[in-house]
Amino acid sequence: MKQLCTKNALVLAIAALLQPSLWADPVTVRQLEGELHGFLVLRGLDDAIIADGDLIQTTRGGEVSSRLVYRFKDGSLQDETAVLSQRGHFRLLTDRLVQKGPTFKHPMDVSINGATGMVTVHYSDDDGKSKVETKSMALPPDLANGIVPILLKNLVSSGQPATFSMVVAAPKPMLVKLVVTPEGGDSFTTEGASHQATRYDIKVDIGGIKGVVAPLFGKQPPDTHVWILGGDSPAFVRSEGPLFESGPILRTELVSPAWPKGGAVTAERKK
Repeated sequence: MKQLCTKNALVLAIAALLQPSLWADPVTVRQLEGELHGFLVLRGLDDAIIADGDLIQTTRGGEVSSRLVYRFKDGSLQDETAVLSQRGHFRLLTDRLVQKGPTFKHPMDVSINGATGMVTVHYSDDDGKSKVETKSMALPPDLANGIVPILLKNLVSSGQPATFSMVVAAPKPMLVKLVVTPEGGDSFTTEGASHQATRYDIKVDIGGIKGVVAPLFGKQPPDTHVWILGGDSPAFVRSEGPLFESGPILRTELVSPAWPKGGAVTAERKK
């Protein structure tokens, strides 16, 4: 019986490896991205704040630069800048992700060039030694590094799963698929007003033999959930998922500016 189970596992692994990778078409632009500066907070599942963040977007012609920065309470930093084209379809041009500080077991600096397919990873190994991995990859047009919320805002509300591709560094660059499934709606309020957001489940499909054995060895990444407000102007509301390999589940939420009691402007007028 043990020999039969081993053979079956081997057959499944080979079948998964030989199955051709099918990449989806790039997402059609339905909502143009514009200039913005959003304020974010990163929490643990116990609601404790562990980092504050900024999302800064600038535009130039048909290109958008989207930068997301998290500054952790322990001094760590995650800084990612994605540059994308929004001429008819969203297409990632470049992406750079920097993770450093005690929060990250393996600090790294990952650069992706969507045009040339060159991916470079600077990282520190278990002994703290600096390493570099460079790989030329056939990058598909649906690459989602740094722009997942933008793509989700532009999905057609068909209720059917969608797929994106993503380069992950572990630390060697590897291409995986993200399987995106709408799970229904959740309600939230803003100062008493009720709203409805669509909750998306995002599962990492590693593929090949690695994908078959990953769950067996506890290497399958946990799912990420993202909430998108629908309507005429869709917007990101919230997300829950890991920021890095073997990292904890963290929650990203929008926050509003908090003013001193009485208001700075009012205080100035009283002088």
